[in-house]
Amino acid sequence: MAELDTSITRIIDTYCSAVLAKNVETLMHIYEPGVRVFDAWGIWCHDGAEAWRVAVEGWLGSLGAEKVRVQFDEVHSFGTADTAVLNAIVTYAAVSATGEALRSMQNRLTWGLRTRGHVLRIAHEHTSAPIGFEDMKAILVKP
Repeated sequence: MAELDTSITRIIDTYCSAVLAKNVETLMHIYEPGVRVFDAWGIWCHDGAEAWRVAVEGWLGSLGAEKVRVQFDEVHSFGTADTAVLNAIVTYAAVSATGEALRSMQNRLTWGLRTRGHVLRIAHEHTSAPIGFEDMKAILVKP
């Protein structure tokens, strides 16, 4: 289990640092070529790393001088060194070029992870936010 925990920590750390650096190449390295992504924004499904890359490039490229600091909380994982599942509450915080916090939102995230070439990678990603009954708006901060 220690090997799995180390691999999961490495993926989380890579995800957070790559997003902060707006480094698409590093971020895409943690995804399998055949990844399927159910994102919470705009498109029903991204099939394959190339489709996901287009979305990631659009997101990180739209930030201008801002950066996004990512934080994983309430991380739960289980599985083996070959196949694992992770779920977490993830906070995405926009920060200015000077490091000032501008705004933030949270998503629920689930990763299906699989080892390929001795490296654990994301084979499936699902992000979501609950929808309020009264106003039909996404709830982007955990109550």
